[in-house]
Parts: sequence; structure tokens; C-alpha cells
Amino acid sequence: MSSQTAVIDGYVAGTWTIDTVHSDVSFYVRHLGVSKVRGHFAAFEGTIVTAEDPLESTVNAVIKTASVSTNNETRDGHVRSADFLDVENFPEMTFRSTGIRPQTAELFEVDGELTLHGVTKQVTLKLELNGFGKGFDGNAVAGFSAATEISRGDFGVTGGAAGAAVSDKIKIALEIEAGVAQA
Repeated sequence: MSSQTAVIDGYVAGTWTIDTVHSDVSFYVRHLGVSKVRGHFAAFEGTIVTAEDPLESTVNAVIKTASVSTNNETRDGHVRSADFLDVENFPEMTFRSTGIRPQTAELFEVDGELTLHGVTKQVTLKLELNGFGKGFDGNAVAGFSAATEISRGDFGVTGGAAGAAVSDKIKIALEIEAGVAQA
């Protein structure tokens, strides 16, 4: 499947800027093995290039680690500390795609490099292409949903003494709306 342009309904090639007002970068982790603690990052940015051949498309994103929120300021302070994200030393995490593999006309696997806590590892995002359309201003918009699971230990995030209460696996979910980049 070298080119899927004809089979992706409404596909638009272009350069897109993530609309942070209409996007969400969230995660959840198991706590004490019995519940899920959810959180999200409020500050992030990124660029998506949808190439003429969709399989040559790229994405680059930056997330400000200090913007983490779990709706509990005490817990948020601990997550920002050296036990977890260590935001003073690692103020950003980044993702850079390295390849795309089709699953169906709307489902893809996006391989890339995630850098977190100063460590870069290969991750694969399960991506759903939600479609292309027009925004209220008449400009083109695109929507994407993606998910992956990482091991915090792979990135050197131990959690300190509290680490035993939190699972090593972190599920990440992305709901992205992007607008065509303005020159």
C-alpha cells in the first residue's frame, strides 16, 4: 500500500498546527492496583505534515511537563518532583515520528521517538484518522485520536518511595484537532 490518498475520504495534504484549545493530551495510571488516576497536560504544541502519500506524513510535538494536572495540587506537586517528571531538569517531553504503517483506511500505527526524563525510546501510537473538514472561519481542520502505553521505568521514572503504589504502565490518550498552518 504505497499510497492511500484515493481511499482516505476527504484527505488533505498540508502542514497543520495543533489547536491546543480543542485538543487533549491525557494519561492514566493504576494506583494501588485497584483504581485509575487520570491526568492531562495543559501546555503542548506540535506540527503535523500530511504528505501527498499519507505514509510519508510526519508529526513533531512538545509537551511542557510542569503543566501536568491530576486535579489534586498535592499529587501534582509530587508528580512534578524529582520522584517522577523532575520538571526542573526535564521541562519538556517530545515526540518525533519516524514512520507510519497502515492498518485500514482510517487506522494507522505511527512509530516514533518519545523523549521523557532525558531518555529517548521508540513508541508506537495507534492512530485513528478522524477526518478533515472546515472550521468556523472556513479554514481546513483535521482530527486525530491516538493512544499508546509506556513503561515509566523504561524512562528512568522511579516514583521514589511512592513508586510502589503506582503501576509502571502508563496509558496515554491523545485527542488532536489541528488547523492548517498559516504562513
